[in-house]
Amino acid sequence: MGTLDEFQKITDTEEFFEFFDLAYDERLVNSKRFHIMKKFGEMANKAKEHEMGSDEKLLAYYKFALISVYKNFENGYSPSAADVWEMFDKPSACGTCSTSTSCNDIEEVSHGVHACASTHAIRF
Repeated sequence: MGTLDEFQKITDTEEFFEFFDLAYDERLVNSKRFHIMKKFGEMANKAKEHEMGSDEKLLAYYKFALISVYKNFENGYSPSAADVWEMFDKPSACGTCSTSTSCNDIEEVSHGVHACASTHAIRF
């Protein structure tokens, strides 16, 4: 496993699995990529609510979160239509906040166009 700085530079789903040296089914990731990353992002955001104490503990939590989410999908979990459509009903101008139900840092930048004003260390 690498460093937190390396983790924060990851942009592709497969890179998260490779970073944590986790085996994954490429077909499952290709078909459920968006949903896996959405749930992973939700769990990763929960880590922000707690002091983990060290980068190693934070990375261990992220690894656990990815394993947990992936195993749920591997075992047949499928989001309901309501969950899927809810994402489209509440669009977010923030790439990282799109994994949560709200963003407190969205501000109008020009004629109804909104953007996230915060700088996030982790992108999902």
